Amino acid sequence: MLNPPEASPAGRAAMTAVVIVVTLVLQVSVANRLPLPGGVQPDLVLLAVVALALVAGSMTGMVAGFLAGLAADIIPPADHTIGRYALVYCLIGYLCGVASAEMDRQSAVPFLAVAAGALAGTVVYAGTGMILGDPRAEWASVSGMVPLQVLYDVIASPFVVWAVLRATRRYERGERARGDRLAVPAARYRAMSGRSGTL
Repeated sequence: MLNPPEASPAGRAAMTAVVIVVTLVLQVSVANRLPLPGGVQPDLVLLAVVALALVAGSMTGMVAGFLAGLAADIIPPADHTIGRYALVYCLIGYLCGVASAEMDRQSAVPFLAVAAGALAGTVVYAGTGMILGDPRAEWASVSGMVPLQVLYDVIASPFVVWAVLRATRRYERGERARGDRLAVPAARYRAMSGRSGTL
């Protein structure tokens, strides 16, 4: 049986852009309007960046994180210093992409990585707010917000990760054979996206 043609880098970039745009729209129009206890909402954009980093590696995670964060910084209701989300998402995308290379193939591991990424992203965002003097980033409010934010992110993560994996499964071919150390082989996440062992 012949293998399908190799997915193009342009197609992968376009699919990544579509994932980011759709996630941003869902964040602004749905997630931010949820009347959840504690006044915080799940960060769907952060979850999508982590999932993209797990699938495509640290370089894609870093670039997708920066672009998604920059868009989140300027899309209303943007009420913080521009660049905070860009910094946080870029850093988390890179770290999750690097960590994905060390993961085993068990299907639960990526979801644990998403939870860890959500925790790290929330803490780094709150930390940058404290450094920049954001009055909403005081320790009393942050210490109560972080557990709820992580809980909501963990609850939303299976849906976001599944959707991202399904959307990007055509472009999951590992680039490690071409010498790219930053890319992650697709075989590690095929079980989550419902693919069989053959391409």
